[in-house]
Amino acid sequence: MCNRILVVEDSKTFRNFLQLQLQQGGFVPIFAATIAEAQCLIAQDKDFLCAVLDYCLPDGQDGEIIDIVLGHEIKSVVLTAQFSNAIREKVLAKGVLDYLLKDSAESVSYLVPLLQRIQANDQHKVLVVDDSTVVRNYLINLLERQNLTVIEAENGREALVQLAKHTDVSLIITDNDMPEKDGITLTRDVRKIRSRNQIAILGLSASSDDSMTAQFLKAGANDFLYKPFNQEEFNCRLHHILNMKDTADKLYRMANQDALTGLWNRRYFFDQQCKPHCHQPNIAMMDIDFFKKVNDTYGHDGGDTVLVHISQLLQKHFKDAVVARFGGEEFCIQLCGPFDSFHQRLEILRQDIEAQKIAYNDSQIQVTMSVGVVSANEECFDIDGLLSIADKRLYCAKENGRNQVVSTAPQ
Repeated sequence: MCNRILVVEDSKTFRNFLQLQLQQGGFVPIFAATIAEAQCLIAQDKDFLCAVLDYCLPDGQDGEIIDIVLGHEIKSVVLTAQFSNAIREKVLAKGVLDYLLKDSAESVSYLVPLLQRIQANDQHKVLVVDDSTVVRNYLINLLERQNLTVIEAENGREALVQLAKHTDVSLIITDNDMPEKDGITLTRDVRKIRSRNQIAILGLSASSDDSMTAQFLKAGANDFLYKPFNQEEFNCRLHHILNMKDTADKLYRMANQDALTGLWNRRYFFDQQCKPHCHQPNIAMMDIDFFKKVNDTYGHDGGDTVLVHISQLLQKHFKDAVVARFGGEEFCIQLCGPFDSFHQRLEILRQDIEAQKIAYNDSQIQVTMSVGVVSANEECFDIDGLLSIADKRLYCAKENGRNQVVSTAPQ
């Protein structure tokens, strides 16, 4: 993830201020005082997240630097000491991300959160839904400037098809007046399958109906804008929605992920339901053999190193499954599909774990894993019942010498 920021600013005092602000925000500022210096830097390396440009420079006092930097396809934010509607409109029309005043520290403090938003946007995919090709292209252009991945649909029905194909969409921007399926109906349909925390929706409409905002919000939208909208207001609403989405995602992870390993926790595991078409969920309960001995020999830091390494192997071998840390050295996997294939993959995982030499300080730690496995087509479908059976088989694996996968009832 790029964190380099090109800063073109002739004031040494202001450069020092920006350097402090940007470094505290986690960025690496690269400075130029003139257009000529900026061109030399760009010629050497164009890999910048964004550029921060002073409008008036010694060798270009009318915003010439903007066209030069944008010509190299570097996203840009413009800073200026004086507000002018004419300059503002001229600058925004060029395609810059934003236009900020240098009139106070509070005004410039908006810069770092803006850059952090742009940096985080590469984790988001937006679905634009509008029956007008012109409007869709305009929205796509605005969104791609913001470092967002964009897909499109020309009506609500097509949008649902796209949403099924692209399950990683985090934001839908939809017009209301469309053939096939309008935006409000689309919003209701999306909310039947995805919550506000899972996917955000921004409604748009050129309607003169003053109840349109309420209709969209009651249908489940996160926000609404009347068309035609101001570009700056659109960006502000966009950033607000994505900031709220990121905050909700972070809180969700804090509540449902194990802090040490990054795996899901017990809470998340028990909240999961098998897919509607799944008639054969499989459960594996597993436990690292003699883990207390690892802690006693290498300390808890050594034990944590082993837990993290094993967790990475679990994620590697079972990317398509729900993998959870139940606590301590105990893990659980749930996966729908043929039992024989599941059992075979667990055996491959067990062998991989046994072959690992986990580096810790000057030592290499080796561990093994015992596994108990069950399929829902045996005795029950209830998750608690399946876990109980898998746990008994895990105990059987321990009793029979450890480092094995047991999938039959203990005698």
